[in-house]
Amino acid sequence: MVWDELTRDAESDNIRDRDRWIGVYIGVLAVLLAICSMGGGNAAKDATLKNIEAANTWAFFQAKNMRRHVLRVEADDLALRLMAEPDLTADGRTAIEAKIADYKKQDEALTIGDTAKPVEQREGLDQLFEKGKRLEAERDLAMRKDPYFDYGEALLQIAIVLASIAIITKGSFLLAVSGALAIGGALLTFNGFTLALAVPGLG
Repeated sequence: MVWDELTRDAESDNIRDRDRWIGVYIGVLAVLLAICSMGGGNAAKDATLKNIEAANTWAFFQAKNMRRHVLRVEADDLALRLMAEPDLTADGRTAIEAKIADYKKQDEALTIGDTAKPVEQREGLDQLFEKGKRLEAERDLAMRKDPYFDYGEALLQIAIVLASIAIITKGSFLLAVSGALAIGGALLTFNGFTLALAVPGLG
């Protein structure tokens, strides 16, 4: 009788210890879930912001490129006029040549930006093209990260639920499944930050 009571007390202590450790495990999963959720939110926000910035940059690029195209057409027309009208007066020829030179100067300014500014602060077509490509690359990087966080968050949430059920049912199988899902969720979260591994179907 006493032996049975001692056995029951020992089993009860073991169960309480097990439940406490599962509680700690769930707490760790909750922290990982918070980190994963933060990473996913940042990735989604970065993708949206970089997409907007890239769209604005390309719109600005197109407007300047159209302006440059018009200038080049005007300069070509004036150059053809000089060739087609050899009897132009000296003053007329000088005026046209000055206008062509002015158009070419504007063309250069549109292409390489204000040379009085450092290259990184210029907004010429060359700089806008590089900026647009860079923003697109940053947007694509954020979009590649986002799915890892989404699936990692889902796995961690399921792992927490299964661990909670394992406390009630006292079952070890659900706890093992929870552990496997937790490992998968943690790895996906880590990969979301680092993109160390390309998983087919994700990113």
